[in-house]
Amino acid sequence: MRLEALDLAGFRAYDELAARFGDGPQLIWGPNAAGKTSLLEAIVVLARGSSHRAGADGELIRWGADVARVAGRVGDDALEVALVRPGSEAAAEGGRKRIRVNGVARRASGLGERLRVVLFAPEDMLLVVGAPGLRRAAVDQLAAAALPGYGAHLSSYGRALQQRNGLLRAIREETASRDELRYWDKPFLDAGAAVVTARLALLAKLDEPLAAAHIEIAPDEQAAGPLRLEYVTNAPAGPGEPVRDALARRLAETAEKEAWNGTTLIGPHRDDVAFRMAGRDLADFASRGQQRTAILALKLAELDLLSRVDERPPLLLLDDVFSELDPTRRGHLVRRIAALPQAFVTTTTPDDLDPALVAAATSWQVVPGDTGGAADTGPTAAGRPVGARLVEATA
Repeated sequence: MRLEALDLAGFRAYDELAARFGDGPQLIWGPNAAGKTSLLEAIVVLARGSSHRAGADGELIRWGADVARVAGRVGDDALEVALVRPGSEAAAEGGRKRIRVNGVARRASGLGERLRVVLFAPEDMLLVVGAPGLRRAAVDQLAAAALPGYGAHLSSYGRALQQRNGLLRAIREETASRDELRYWDKPFLDAGAAVVTARLALLAKLDEPLAAAHIEIAPDEQAAGPLRLEYVTNAPAGPGEPVRDALARRLAETAEKEAWNGTTLIGPHRDDVAFRMAGRDLADFASRGQQRTAILALKLAELDLLSRVDERPPLLLLDDVFSELDPTRRGHLVRRIAALPQAFVTTTTPDDLDPALVAAATSWQVVPGDTGGAADTGPTAAGRPVGARLVEATA
């Protein structure tokens, strides 16, 4: 899988950008806050329809612009995402987000069918010991890329959860009856069971590539047993009990507490995933080096799993993570990068990277705009700020 073209307008630090990329590693370097991460973020938006960093689409729109446009070409497919600032004239004319594939309006899932990405960012270093929401998000992103229909199940669950929580708040305030919950319990249980079942299926598919990647990176840890991801649910099923029945049982058991708290306490939105080795949770004992190894193994396993979807390796995006890895782990990552059709790597200076990677890469320098940062603070003396630029350079 190869991103041949990327065109940006009004996106973060970039006023306008038209870049054409070839095969192999693409090295993006420049000072902090210049726009390197924003460039990878734009590729994520092109693949998923949303950012992995921004809480709202409006944060991606450049100061002074009403619309941010991200467009790209992958093989014969033209992808485009337009983000519209709320309250602007453009929003009044037709919504806040427009997604097109080959000129035809599509849902975000239509992007992922053409462009799959594996992102490795500094915040991923918290996956083992961080909050459960980080691990749920990582699993959901991978499931959406690897399992047909998962995104639809997750969206349905989110809508049912939102409606159910609103009703529970009304029940707590004594402005609604508990009998009204029955209407939302069915779609909640149907979609929730589909999400949990799919997550379990995904973790089963990850077992082999994750264990293999971990052995590849850390053969000295092999004696402790394979690295696994274990699903930790708040509605464990009994012997022979279907997932939906387990959710329904736990929902009934927590009904009083839910009404008192005004929120749904059971369901996949509160589940977790644990990194385990020899039956132990890595969060309880692993050193920082062991945590990094486990996370790198997960990213390599994602590459392997997504490559099997249609025999097209996904696009690997590495956002300034080499500094977090020791030379041995860096070497494993460099070898994997070399085997891919294309990968994007950001760094503040090429001197921090493996010389073999630099030699094989096409080098691009990000030149900061007048504001000097990825987030624009206002106009320059001349009026509109000058955006960041991407220029092919000799590393």
